[in-house]
This record gives sequence, structure tokens and C-alpha cells, in this order.
Amino acid sequence: MGLGPFPDVTLKQARGQARKWREVVRQGLDPITERNKERRQAERRMHLLRDVALDAFEARKAELKDDGKAGRWLSPLDLHVLPKLGARPVAEIDQLAVRDTLAPIWHEKADTARKAITRLSIVLRHAAALGLDVDLQATDKAKALLGAQRHKVTHIASLPWREVPAFYESLSEGTTTHLALRLLILTGVRSKPLRFMHESQVEGDVWTIPAELMKSRKDAAEPFRVPLSIEALEILSETTSKDGFFFPAVRKGVISDATMSRLMERRKMDERPHGFRSSLREWIDEATSTPYEVAEMSIAHKVGGSVERAYRRSDYLDQRRIVLQRWAAHVTKKSADVVSIVR
Repeated sequence: MGLGPFPDVTLKQARGQARKWREVVRQGLDPITERNKERRQAERRMHLLRDVALDAFEARKAELKDDGKAGRWLSPLDLHVLPKLGARPVAEIDQLAVRDTLAPIWHEKADTARKAITRLSIVLRHAAALGLDVDLQATDKAKALLGAQRHKVTHIASLPWREVPAFYESLSEGTTTHLALRLLILTGVRSKPLRFMHESQVEGDVWTIPAELMKSRKDAAEPFRVPLSIEALEILSETTSKDGFFFPAVRKGVISDATMSRLMERRKMDERPHGFRSSLREWIDEATSTPYEVAEMSIAHKVGGSVERAYRRSDYLDQRRIVLQRWAAHVTKKSADVVSIVR
């Protein structure tokens, strides 16, 4: 059994190793087999879960919105998995370790726990792709041990569509926040594209939201056109833009994500700005005879599978223009007529 060449291994080191391996022989074991086992264990210890998780994240950045800069992909792992298991080799991650780690939040923070175990499964698959010895079934077996989650998903509260006109009327101060909320209600968009609305995105009565501001996987994101009602155009004419942005912050950049939410919080409301998308969608269902495809497209929801969408290229802009103009009439208390939208 060779102990290594001189001078890489000194005489003193060789004598020490010789004593060690002779003792192994005296125990009736094969020293070469035992040495190989130690080397494999050392290699396993080199691949810690924390390092593999970061490598998995780097490999998936291109799939994530803004290359994952928001940190939402890693945060469930950073908060609930890596503090307990991050220093362990991935080869030692089994269902018991996963169960014990996520048990405290499995029911109380069900959505976060679900995201954490899904991300962990991706990390383990990434480790396997690296050639590491891992248990790919660890997360599935952990789910079986944890059982069904008791937590029920609670959706963001939305204002009933019949109450929207009164709320819209109350936003009458002409401040950036009031104007932003009014336009959010009228267009049915999410808050991020509205906050970053720029003069270069508006042509006539059409606002084209860039792909990077749409809620979608990076490789699937597409620009989205929003028809602007007469009321919406009037709001834009009232804004004081800065650097081309319609809703600038006091110092620099645009208003924060929490600006509109805080206004509703101060009014002791349970509803939040995102809920106005539901208000619009419910109004379309209950007060109009709009086809399903047009109704879903009105809030930028994709309809059908990828093959179906490849053949159906229309974004129903003209039909949605009618829908949003009627919605504006409802919101501003100018009309309550039922309208039929033709396919």
C-alpha cells in the first residue's frame, strides 16, 4: 500500500500513516478499501447543501424574472431550510431531515413551506445532475411524513365591483398616489407595470407594457397592449411626470410598491390594490356578456395551451377597448348598462 511520494509526504507523515493503517490491518480490515471509503466521504462533505443551492440558483437565473434579483427564488430556502441544513452534505439530506426542518411551518405557513420543499427538490435534482449521490425522493417522502396541509389559501381581498365607484370617487385629491390608484382601477393591470409606466410606452390610446414588466417567466414574457379609456387618458394628462415616468417618487425613481397599499391600510380597508383586478373580472362576468377569452385577456391572463396560443395570435385589443370603456363608465357612475361584446 503506497503512502504517497517523497517529498509530498514527509518521512514523519509516512511513519504516522503506517502506524494508522497497520492498526486497521490488526482490526481485520482492508486498509486500501478503508482509505478509499474515507476519500469518498471527504468528497461528499465538500458538496454542502448551501453551495449546491447557490449553484442551482445560478443555473436558473436566466429563467427567472430580472435574473432573480428580487431574491424570491432563494428566500424560502434562505429563511427556512439552509439555516438548519445548509452545512450538511447533500448526500446526507433525507426525508427525516426535511421533515424536521419544515414541520414548524408546514401548516402555519403552508404556502412558504410548499415553496421551500419545491425549491429543495430542484436543488437535489441539480446535485444529481452534478453526479453527486443524493436521494431524489427525499422531498416526496418528507411530504408523506408531514401529511396534508391544513392551511387554506387566502386570496387578496378585493372590493365588490358595485362598491368600486364610491372608492374611485374618494380618490379626488389629484396626488400621485390617488391618480395611480385611479388608473390601476381603470386598466386592471398589476401595480409594477403601472408604477413604471413611461411616456415612451403610450401611443394614442394604447399603452404597451414591456415584456420585462409583465408577470411571466422570462423566456415566455411578451409585451402587452392595454387600451386606455377616455377617463384613463384624462388621468395621464393630470399627472406630473419626471424623467418620462408618469408616477415618479418624491426624490428619484417611481413610487414604491407599498404606496397605494398604505393608502388603503390607513383607511382601515382589508382590500388591497391588486384586488381591483378581481373587481374588474367579476364585473365582466356579472354585468356583461363578454366572451371568456376577451375577459381573461382583459386582465392579461393567458388562455389555452402553448400550441393553441401559437395559432390564436389576437390580443382582442378592439374588444377590450369596449370593455374597459364601459368599465370606466361604471367606475365613474356614468353608465350601468349591460354591454354585449362580439367575438
